[in-house]
Amino acid sequence: MWSKDKSKTDLQRFTGKTSLIAAGAELSGSLCFQGAVQIDGRVSGNLLATDGMVRVSVEGRVEGELRAPHIVIDGEVVGDVHAGEHLELGSRARVRGNLYYALMEMAMGAKIEGRLCPLGEASTPLQLPETLDMQNS
Repeated sequence: MWSKDKSKTDLQRFTGKTSLIAAGAELSGSLCFQGAVQIDGRVSGNLLATDGMVRVSVEGRVEGELRAPHIVIDGEVVGDVHAGEHLELGSRARVRGNLYYALMEMAMGAKIEGRLCPLGEASTPLQLPETLDMQNS
C-alpha cells in the first residue's frame, strides 16, 4: 500500500547522482544539478534541478529559491518553492514563501507563510446548484 517514508525510495532512484549537504555544513551560492540533493545543513542560495529532486531534512535550512520536478520539505525554507511535478510537505516543514506545484501533499503540522499556486490547467471548483431541489423526479 502506501509507504510513510517515500523520500528514501525517491532518493534511491538517483543512485550515483545524489549530493548531500551534511549537518553542520554551510553552502553559500546557487547549486544547479541533475539528480538529487539532500539538505541536512544550511544553504544560502538557490537550488535548481532540471531533472531530479530536492529534499530538505528536518534539520536542513534553505534561504533561497527551490526549483525541481520533485521537492520534499521536512525542514525550513525561506524563499519560493517551484515543484514542477510533486511537492511534499512533512509535518515539521516550515516555509516562508510562495509554493508553486503541480501536485502537493501536506502533512498535519506543516506551516506555510505564503501563497499556494497550483500549476497547469485551472480546474473549476465544485459548485452547489443555486437551488437544491430535494424532490425525487
